[in-house]
Amino acid sequence: MAFVGWAVATPLVAQKFSIAYIDMQYILKNLPQYETANEQLNMISKRWQKDIDAAQQQAKILVSNYQTEQIFLSQDMKQRREEEILAKEQEVLELKRKYFGQDGEWYKKREALLKPIQDEIYTAIQEIANEKGYDVVKDRSADPSLIYMSSKLDVSDQVLEKLGAK
Repeated sequence: MAFVGWAVATPLVAQKFSIAYIDMQYILKNLPQYETANEQLNMISKRWQKDIDAAQQQAKILVSNYQTEQIFLSQDMKQRREEEILAKEQEVLELKRKYFGQDGEWYKKREALLKPIQDEIYTAIQEIANEKGYDVVKDRSADPSLIYMSSKLDVSDQVLEKLGAK
């Protein structure tokens, strides 16, 4: 039985893309509304961290008091104090998770404050790409493989102008 193979020749066509770049970090740094949102997030974060620190301090005091008074306590009192310490430590963990956990309040607040700004940026980028005929717009601040880029390909300032920031 003989094997018959077919060779299919497909012409390699060089496709030409029109590419532009943005520097998202530069854009965000020059948007006042982004700075305002970040300040709000920092204030909220500091307030929540104070709550966590206060609860941690209370847990430390409970532990310290327990260690100091332990020899004078009955077995029943020791158990109650240990349960109180565990409950306070659990409260600290719960606060951390509630505020800064994966689905915590900080991430929800961040999403609420920054998503509208990101949407505006992406809309401005799309409009510029459509107006100028760019096929691809890449973020150079997120592209570690980018070694060199001509400044005439950078449309970051145009994005800022579209957003009214320049």
